[in-house]
Amino acid sequence: MDFLLSGVAASGACLFSNPLEVVKTRMQLQGELRAPGTYRPLYTNAFQAVCAIARAEGPAALQRGLAPALLYQFVMNGARLGAYGALESAGRTRGPLRSTGAGAASGVLGALLGSPVYLVKTHLQVQSATETAVGHQHPHRGMVHAFISIYREHGILGLWRGAGASVPRVMVGSAAQLSSFSFSKDMVANLQVFSPDSWLVALCAAMISSVVAVVAMTPFDVVSTRLYNQPVDPKGKGLMYRGFLNCFALTIQKEGILGVYKGIGASYFRLGPHTILSLLFWNELRKYYYS
Repeated sequence: MDFLLSGVAASGACLFSNPLEVVKTRMQLQGELRAPGTYRPLYTNAFQAVCAIARAEGPAALQRGLAPALLYQFVMNGARLGAYGALESAGRTRGPLRSTGAGAASGVLGALLGSPVYLVKTHLQVQSATETAVGHQHPHRGMVHAFISIYREHGILGLWRGAGASVPRVMVGSAAQLSSFSFSKDMVANLQVFSPDSWLVALCAAMISSVVAVVAMTPFDVVSTRLYNQPVDPKGKGLMYRGFLNCFALTIQKEGILGVYKGIGASYFRLGPHTILSLLFWNELRKYYYS
């Protein structure tokens, strides 16, 4: 039940955050491997990006990749939050080191299970036939077609292309998010500003956790997005990057240290509300079910 409640909570949050996920993904890909000042950015901030995409592609474009995004949140966060919740119920998350370790381990499980869906989600969110297009364009006609075409061309392992970047991304983000959420929830409860059972305790803790998660996760998120979206040869080998470390090094070399923080504003506007809503929903659903 922990896994089911966690998946439902994350999917519910995704309905609100997916447009900002589309914006964040595109901002992370613009100017790929180009030095600052050598190109004119299509997107200068999250608000301008929302307006540009809606104007050029229609408002519905802001929900591109919604189906795989919902499935990804259900699978990845269902496994991640469900595993952490189970560990928490068993008393295995007491103390900062245990909490961080449990969050990291839960993140690895979620990343491995959700990697194929994240691959398809990234491809579909980047798709555009207008002047707002950035990054490599994959010719998928939808989620099912994407899964089938990737499998036929690269086999079952092709669906896990990019998992080497997704695992550290989710592991770091999960460790930072869940440990800070657990710590913040205890801290807010101890301040006795709200009733111990109030949903406002979880809300405040989630708001603190969202900031910690975005700062820790953004560099890994940029690298992960680029690895998932890069074109590959018939053997499934990336044509732009050899792997996680190579992508990280090339991005910094070509675009500077700020290159791995591209789209951090959009990332917070996406991950912030998503973290707040998913952790709040997760906490309240578990509290309701187990009461």
